[in-house]
Amino acid sequence: MPASTPLQKFLENVDQYPNEIYLRQPINGQWITWTWKQADDECRRIAAALHSLQLPKGSHIAILSKNCAQWMMADIAIMMAGCISIPVYPTLTAHAIQPILEHSEAKAIFIGKLDDFSTQEAGIPPHLIRIGFDLYGRNERYNWNELITQHEPLQHAHEWTQEELLTIIYTSGTTGKPKGVMHTAGNFDRVLGAATKEIHLRKHAALFSYLPLSHIAERMGVEMNSIYNACVVSFAESVESFASNVQEIQPEVFFAVPRLWNKFREGILTKISQKKLNLLLSIPVINSVIRKSIKKKLGLSRARHIYSASAPISVDVLKWFAKLDINITQALGMTEDCVYAHFERYYDYRHGSVGKPFAGLLVKITEEGELRVKSPSNTLGYYKEPEMTAELFDEEGYLRTGDICEYDHDGYLFVTGRLKDQFKTDKGKFISPAPIEMKLLANPDIEQCCVVGMSIPQPIALITLSEIGKAKTKQEVEESLAASLAAVNPDLENYERMAKAVVMKENWTIENGLLTPTLKVKRNQVEKIHQQFYPKWFEEKGKVIWE
Repeated sequence: MPASTPLQKFLENVDQYPNEIYLRQPINGQWITWTWKQADDECRRIAAALHSLQLPKGSHIAILSKNCAQWMMADIAIMMAGCISIPVYPTLTAHAIQPILEHSEAKAIFIGKLDDFSTQEAGIPPHLIRIGFDLYGRNERYNWNELITQHEPLQHAHEWTQEELLTIIYTSGTTGKPKGVMHTAGNFDRVLGAATKEIHLRKHAALFSYLPLSHIAERMGVEMNSIYNACVVSFAESVESFASNVQEIQPEVFFAVPRLWNKFREGILTKISQKKLNLLLSIPVINSVIRKSIKKKLGLSRARHIYSASAPISVDVLKWFAKLDINITQALGMTEDCVYAHFERYYDYRHGSVGKPFAGLLVKITEEGELRVKSPSNTLGYYKEPEMTAELFDEEGYLRTGDICEYDHDGYLFVTGRLKDQFKTDKGKFISPAPIEMKLLANPDIEQCCVVGMSIPQPIALITLSEIGKAKTKQEVEESLAASLAAVNPDLENYERMAKAVVMKENWTIENGLLTPTLKVKRNQVEKIHQQFYPKWFEEKGKVIWE
């Protein structure tokens, strides 16, 4: 694929497919659509409006909204104006939004589809120019539809070079404060060129957008994929309509975070018991009908690329879905490498691995087992953080991923832990919790899991219950969790074996600060709250303790 930029590819699609549908947005159950030509017209008018608001080329402009057609058009308009986009997670609190907007030096912000803006508004500095997505009832000093009617389309969109800074993506902050990852137009171009070729992305595919566009996975897998492969993007209207929206679309590319895959499994098992499901799948003719029915209800009847993203997923969960003819694949990428990374292909995968590297990705594994990567799409560094940037790369220019990995004899990469998650028990043994957590999460009674063990002789598992688990009696839960410990422990080294499972009173959520916006457990926050109780729980009798 010849060198290009996202905006250049978008404009090519406008020329080649002007009257084909590009964006589909549900409002009150009805679909509003934009062709490539219509989207181009709105983007050009908004770009002209940005310049009229004294936002010259190079201005930093934020987007705070859940996924919607205007999110993507705002991003394209920012490109047309020659400005730099600052996506902000739509679930962040005012306390988390303010430092990002201040650190990024944002001059304006698009404010759109949000669940409770009243709790976020205080995080927006008063000097920022605010533009509302009025289609969703967000009215500000300036509004999208008013700006469209007030401005003629920008005639000359900015002509990007591959070296220019296109966006600053703030990490979700699993540990510490979010960092602004800088990516150029060329970084995006090279990733999509590699992905289209390596994992066989198709032209004009149906895409479904619901994971945050502020995250690198959705930004690349949906927005950039749609631009580079002229795909049609449909959005979810709400959490309540998600199931019906995805059922109607039946997208060809679909990815979810592990917690959602567990939720899907949970939903299936609330309607049909595992015992009955096993029986039906064992009957030759009926098993095909059951698989097709479940895939259609999940919206996966046409899906060719099915990914689990953001965090590791249990191999047992992968095998469970595979029995339904739903082959979930994984990848290992991060904001900093722009996901020029390792991918399982739908035609070449191995359960539990994250696949093989894209061509051109240079890889090394250190003596400590850390994966380090170098590619033409690695970040320029962290915005205004030269010391952190220096720490991110080693002396040979490889990016330190922080992932502990190993290849098998066929070249598939397996993640065995995270350097920063390792902890030492009072026996002086280092433990990587992630692989143990993945084994425990095979139990459908468990919603979330965090294996800990600082200051006690053996690790313990802090767990929250799923809806299936919560529906059981206390005795049934204790028997289920004890059985999981008994099944997992024999495969572990003696010092890794879990002494207890501790059932938490409350779920870990984004709202209580124990999950990131991408639904990863904030281990340091969980530990901060609970570490003082580890010795007490360890000394209590029984294999299962209730907080």
